[in-house]
Formats: sequence, structure tokens, C-alpha cells
Amino acid sequence: MGSEGARDKHIECKRRAEAGAMAMATIGRGDLLLGLSFSPNPNHNDHRRRHRSLFFLFLSSSPHQSLLLLCHRQVIIRPTNASSSTSLTCTALLPPPSTGRPRMNMARKQALWINDRFNSLWVHSMLPEREPSAISALQGSGHASRRVRTEQLWREFFSNPSQWWDNRFTKISPKYPDFKHKCTLEGLWVDCWLNPSWVNEKMASMALGHIQSGDGLRSRLPGSFCNGDMVSKLCQEGRLKEALHIVELMVQQTTIAPIGAYVCLLKCCSKKKALAEGRQVHALIVQSVLDSNIFLANTLVHMYSKCGSVLDAHKVFSNMPQHNVYSWTAIISAYADSGQGEEAINLFQQMQESGLAPDKVLFVVVLKACARLAALEQGKQLHSDIIKRGFQSDVIVGSTLVDMYSKCGCTEDARELFNNMSERNVVSWNAMIAGYAQNGLGKEALAMYEQMKQEGVQPDNVTFVLLLKACASLAALEHGKQLHSDIIRRGFQSDVIVGNTLVDMYVKCGRTEDARELFNNFSQRDVVSWTTMIAGYAQNGLGKEALALYEQMKQEGVQPNNVTFVLLLKACARLAALEQGKQLHSDIIRRGFQSDVIVASTLVDMYAKCGHTEDARELFNNVSERDVVSWTAMIAGYAQNGLGKEALALYEQMKLEGVQPSNVTFVLLLKACASLAALEQGKQLHSDIIKRGFQSDVIVGNTLVDMYAKCGRTKDALELFNNMSERNVVSWTAMIAGYAQNGLGKEALSLFDQMQREGTKPNEVTYICVLSACAHSRLVDEGRYVFDSMCKNHGVTPTREHYACMVDLLGRAGCLSDAELFIHKMPIQPDSVVWMTLLGAARNHGHVEIGKRAFDHVIKLEPKDAAPYVLLSNIYAAAGRKDELAKIRNEMKDAGVKEMPGCSWIKVDNQVLPLL
Repeated sequence: MGSEGARDKHIECKRRAEAGAMAMATIGRGDLLLGLSFSPNPNHNDHRRRHRSLFFLFLSSSPHQSLLLLCHRQVIIRPTNASSSTSLTCTALLPPPSTGRPRMNMARKQALWINDRFNSLWVHSMLPEREPSAISALQGSGHASRRVRTEQLWREFFSNPSQWWDNRFTKISPKYPDFKHKCTLEGLWVDCWLNPSWVNEKMASMALGHIQSGDGLRSRLPGSFCNGDMVSKLCQEGRLKEALHIVELMVQQTTIAPIGAYVCLLKCCSKKKALAEGRQVHALIVQSVLDSNIFLANTLVHMYSKCGSVLDAHKVFSNMPQHNVYSWTAIISAYADSGQGEEAINLFQQMQESGLAPDKVLFVVVLKACARLAALEQGKQLHSDIIKRGFQSDVIVGSTLVDMYSKCGCTEDARELFNNMSERNVVSWNAMIAGYAQNGLGKEALAMYEQMKQEGVQPDNVTFVLLLKACASLAALEHGKQLHSDIIRRGFQSDVIVGNTLVDMYVKCGRTEDARELFNNFSQRDVVSWTTMIAGYAQNGLGKEALALYEQMKQEGVQPNNVTFVLLLKACARLAALEQGKQLHSDIIRRGFQSDVIVASTLVDMYAKCGHTEDARELFNNVSERDVVSWTAMIAGYAQNGLGKEALALYEQMKLEGVQPSNVTFVLLLKACASLAALEQGKQLHSDIIKRGFQSDVIVGNTLVDMYAKCGRTKDALELFNNMSERNVVSWTAMIAGYAQNGLGKEALSLFDQMQREGTKPNEVTYICVLSACAHSRLVDEGRYVFDSMCKNHGVTPTREHYACMVDLLGRAGCLSDAELFIHKMPIQPDSVVWMTLLGAARNHGHVEIGKRAFDHVIKLEPKDAAPYVLLSNIYAAAGRKDELAKIRNEMKDAGVKEMPGCSWIKVDNQVLPLL
């Protein structure tokens, strides 16, 4: 098109736009403007934006703007009020369609009313003033009746708001009412032009809030900016800061941001756990005078809960002018999710006292809190309330009840409830299976799975995880393999969590090779997969393999977590692999885990078990936050390295710093006292144990018995033993060992008989203690009988320790020939300890020949040990065989064996000191 044609078209457009403007001058209020509107988004539901666009379309006098907003179709403008006395019909022809693609796609026909409640404030200012008579004629009597009905509805609303649905926070389009009557379904809009003037004041006094339509500033903002679409889109994309910035701009321009925008922001903060941004949104809500809105307040409570700030959540809840069931659910969930179950239950009771009725969701939340606390009585009360309110048939509530009873240890009640459920889904079955598995009833869990398959219920990945854990606890390899087949058949083999649990099952069944093969075939391996395999090696005594797998893990770029480092450090501790432990220490610092309390405590333990107590203490002193685990690790390091005095001194420092010891702490300290024979310190510890309520702990009680016995106070040990509320095989063994160490063989045998009469089955250690008691008291016949009955009657296979005890028994009784013959008849190869026992007996009885033969066997097994040289020298010296004595001394010198000096301990002023 040439320049002249373009100029002619521009003139024609201007003329037609002016014609449209002239037509508008003849329109009165109440008339209908009918035309075609075009929008980039034909499906847009924002009526306010659409109405504003149409008015711009007809009121514009700029040819340029007409080209943008008008399309190529005619617009018919007619009055629609029947009371209009004159015909104002006219036609405004728009520019004809141009060739090619139009600038904007055509949507559907739109309508505008000049007196519509959706209109912006600037509309009337741009329309020409009409005569009062024409206005009143156009309004007609219909508006008066509508105004009266609207006022009547508002009065009904304020008299009983509970009969109206509040749709202000959930409605998508402004055409939907803000309040809707539950019976008549009549609607009310808070910004309708028909509303009486007193409505806003009444709403403010009732703290119901008010959704404002904005002012002229709002009309100058993009539509997507005003209605929150852009905020919602940014939040969905995770661009929280950008979305927050938009809402801040809206608030700065005194534009009321939609409540939906605030909701999107708060949900995004919850998802990202962005507490700082959540507080900024809260400040904007307060600034916009929307903090009294109950829906926003509930969302704020939820956001603070998910961000881990229960205190802020409670502040918002406390400042709410009124609470509904959703408010209580939000704050109770906040406390329950943070592990404060008791507070959650208390709040639930407060809600009931306020007269509000809980719903199903709230019952589920509180039941889960009871399950975590094992609060059976509160759970039973909730069960009663659920039955009263008729929720017992709900499958989710029923499944949560089953879970609650199971976690409280009442598996029979859980099963009865499960059997009586009218509807059961996979969650219900999982709850029952989990209840059996968590209570050590793995066989019942596996039987439940078989019943589940018979009833045609399809298991999910959670089902298989629970069942595999049950197999792992039972070491039920065959069942585990069957589950593995079912997992493959149902297509769960690619599930990472299921795969990791499979590896753990094979590991705990002692099949590390199968676990490694499965691990190698994983299509996707996360840090849990690697950590599970490392744990398998570490727990099966394959520390070197665990460390090698860690090197492979680093090569593949997988980042270890704190659990990975804890497992690897424990492997180094068992291997006494100090160099690898130091390398791990460097990796821990590089990856920022040195401030993790558990990792730091395990580092202390690793250095201590590698014999470097000074390094362990230096690391312990530098730990920024020390808990009971850290202190216990350092105490264990001292105790295990024979530094009982330092262990007791550290305990005194621990008490000064206000750290509460655990049962493990007391066990380690009591062992330190036993090794030092420090009776007074042991008694003080006994007093602290009673004071802190650990006297009923069976492990602590066993260690106390052992401590008193090793300090020579067998009567005190027996009194403590008899007063124990719970006794296991370790308790009996500790008391028998106490008698044995103090040469009270008959008492030990008597207690051993009582143990069997009361139904406690002795273990390998018990028999070692009984045989040792017989040896110390030279009860040969009794010892032979115990040894024979151990094999024949109780099915305990003798170990080298048992054979050594029998050699010691025969040797102490002077039956050296029988002892030597006994060694030669042993079904297993005797070690150096057995021959050293015979050598010691030969020294005590001055038997040179047997001593020389025992010495020869020991030297073959332990060539660098000085003890056999010393014992044989003593035998030669006692027998007056000086030549052999000199010869053995020379052999010892030639072999480069050095005799270590002995050391004795004495007690001075309640302190155990070495006697040099």
C-alpha cells in the first residue's frame, strides 16, 4: 500500500472513531453497550479487566489506540431500558478487515452496563453528564427493589453468618458471590454498588475484613498484575523473591493485592521453608490490614509450622480474633509435626472446651501425636470421641487408629479394630503390617501380607519396605527372596527406596555379596543407596570394603551425608585404621560436617579407639556444641584405654557444665571403677544413678552388680541382684562371675542351679564364669560335670575359652598330665592362651617337663611374647636348674624379647594411684 493509501486509511479510521465517540455522547446511564472485544487470552476470566478494556475501546478518541483496541467489525450501541422514551440507536463502523492475520484474535461478544458493580471509578468521570430526569427514568423501579432486597440479605447475613458460605478466598472470578446462602443460594458481593453504606462498617466491627475493588491506580496496572496471575505463576516456578517483589510494589502503590496472591506466596514459603520471606509476607498482610482475615491467618500458621517456627505460628494463632476448626487444625498440626505431641493434645482439649467440633482431619492429626508419644489413654479417649461423632467408618480415621494402637504396643487391639473395619485400603493393611513389624512380630507381618494377597489388595512400595524390614529383623532370607520376586513382578524394582531396603535386607541376612550385586545393578543410586551398602560392610566386620566403597562413591560424584561419615568412622575405629580416620576427618571438615554433634562424637570415639586419647580430647575440647553423646564418647575413650581416673574426672566436669548423663555414661563409669577397684567412687555413682532414675535400667543394674563384685563386696552385689525388678541372663552371669572372682565356687554353682530352675537359659559366657568359679575353688568333679552338660544337655558348643577354663581347672588342681592330655584331645586347634594356661599351672606346681613342652608350643604361636620366657625361667629357678635358666635367658635376649616392668596400684585418700 502506498503512502497516499495509508494516509487515506488513517483519516478514515480517525473519522470512524470520532463517529463512535459522538455516538457515546448520546448514551445514558443504564444503557447496554454491545460489541466485540478482542483479547490476547480469549479464556480470561477477569471481568474487571474485561469491562475496563471495553470502556477503553469505546471511549478512546485516539486513532492509534483505536487501531489497537478496535477490530474490523461494527459495534451496535442500543439502549436496553424499556423506560427509555427515545431511540438512541446508532452504528459506529470500524475499520474494515485488513488482508492477512489480524492484530488480535476475536473473542466472543461482550456486554457492558454503565451502572455495573464491576466498573472502575474512572468510568463515570469520562462519560458525559446526563439530565437528572433522564437518569431517574433510565434507572427505573427495578433498582430500588434490588437495593431493598440486598439490604435485607445483608441483615440476614449479619444475624447468622454461619448460614452463609464464605467464598471470598476461593472464588476464581468476581462474578461469583463473596457470600452464598447455604439454603436459598442467594449471593452477596462486598463491593456491590447496591450495598447500604453501613455494610462496610458492620463487617469491620465483626473483623470479617473487606475486599476492596481498588482505585484509579489499579486501572493503570496490567490485568495480570492486579489479579495475582503473575504472582501465582512465579510461585509455581519457584521464583519466590520475584513474586514477593511484585506484591510489595502493589502495596506501595496502595493497591490491594488479591488474597490469592498472599496465599500463593505463603504456600511457596512453606514449600521452600523460607522463613525470612514468610515473615516479609506476614508484614505485607499486616500493612494491607488483612491480618484479621481468618483464612490468611490459618495459612500463616501453616507456613510458620512448615518453616519450623512453632513460636511464630502460636503468636499468629493467639492474635486471631476468632478461631474455626481449620485454625485449630493448623496450630495443632504445627505442634504435632515439631514433636511436641503433649502440647498438641492439650490444644485439642482446649478446642473441645471452646465448643468447636473437631473434624476427621483433626482427629487424624491428634491420633498421630498420640502414636508418637505412645499415649494410649488419650488415644482411647479419642477413639471414643470418634465413635460418638460417627467417624469410625472413615477409612483414613480407621487406619490411623490401627496405627495408634500398634505404636502403643497394643497389636491385639489394633488387629481387632482392623478386622472390624467396614472398608480397608492399602493404607489400612500397611498400618497393620507396620504395627506387627515395629513390635518385633515379623512373622505376623509376613502372614498379614499373604492374607492381603488372598483378598486381592494390591501392595504399594510402602508395603514392600515394611515387609523387607521385617525380614531383615528376622534374618528371614527365604521370605526376603520371595518378596524380591514379588517386587520385580509388580514393577517396584526401580523404586529407589525399595531398592535400598532390599540391599539392607540382604546385608542383615549376612548376604553382602548378593547385596553388592543388587547395588551394582541399580539404575539410579542416591546417597542412601551408597550409605546402606557401606553400613552393610561395616556391620558385617568388612571395614576395608566399606572404606573402598567410599572411595568409589567419591569418584562417582555422590556427596556423602553425616550418616555416611558416622559409619565410616566406626569402621575405622574397629580396624584401628588411624590414617584412614584422619583422611575422613579432612573430608568432614571440607564438606562442613565438623559442627555436626553426632559426627564430632564419632570422631572422638575413633581417635580414642585408635589409642590417641590426647587427639580425642583436643577434638572434644574444640566441639562447639557438646551433648551427652560427646561426653560419653570421651569417657568411653578414657575407660577403654585403661584411664579410669581421667574418665571419672571428666564425669565431674560434665556435671559442673550441667550435662545430664545417660545410662550408657553410667555403665562406662562403673566399668572404670571396677577396673580400678574404686569402691567409694562406685558408691557415689550408685547414688547418682538412683537420683537420676536409672536404678531400674537392667544394663545399669548388671554393671552395678559387676562393680561391687570386682571391688570384693559380694554381699552388696547379691543384695542389689536380689532387688532388681528385671533380671536377664547377663544379670545372672554378672553375679556368678562375681562369686568366681572372689573364690566362692560353691556359691557360684548354687546360683547357677537357681538360674536354671527359674527358667533362664545360660549362654556361652555363663558357662565360662561357672567353669572359672570351679577352677578358682578347685572343684574338679563339678567342673567336669558342667562342661559335659554344656555340650550334651544345653547344646552349647565349647569355644577355646571353655577349653582354656578346663585346662585352668585341671592345672590348679594339680592334674597337669590330665590337662595336657585334654589339650591334645581338643577338637579345635589350641591357641597360645590354652598353652599359656598350662605353662602357668606348671610354674605353680614346679613341673619342669610339662612346662618346657607348653613353652615350646607358645613360642611357635607367639615368638615375641615375653611372658612364656619369664614363666619358664621361674620354673628353672625354682627347680635350681641354673644352666637351663641361663640358656633360656640367652634365648630371650637373642630373640630380642624385652620384659615389661610390672605396676601395682594403691589407694591413698580415696584416690587410686600407681605404686612405682
